Amino acid sequence: MAENKTKASKNSVEKFIQGVDNARRQADARELLKLYKKVTGQAAVMWGSSIIGFGNHHYVYDSGREGDVAAAGFSPRKTSLTLYIGDEFKGAKGLFAKLGKHKKSKACVYINKLDDVDLNVLETIIKRDFKRALATSK
Repeated sequence: MAENKTKASKNSVEKFIQGVDNARRQADARELLKLYKKVTGQAAVMWGSSIIGFGNHHYVYDSGREGDVAAAGFSPRKTSLTLYIGDEFKGAKGLFAKLGKHKKSKACVYINKLDDVDLNVLETIIKRDFKRALATSK
């Protein structure tokens, strides 16, 4: 069975953020770093070359495939801030409706800039999704 390509590494989170070309995206990444540390109580760890993760979530699928991913995380990508957040927690639909300008997929939230969203709502979303990830870790 294939292993996950994205794994926790010893790469520097600070160096990664310093390397973000867009000054606005770099500033937003620093703000998200503070927010995630506050919410999770975990140290930031680089997962792969571009994901800043917090905590660990071990999953096992019915197929038998299993692996580890960050329990919470984000990446300051070129086109948007990508937050690895699902919507399988209590009150998700209502919270996402209050979040502000964003796009959503099954497991990600895309934000152009943090000024576009309500940071208090975002904090609640991160907190609930992180709690769900820890509770469902195998």
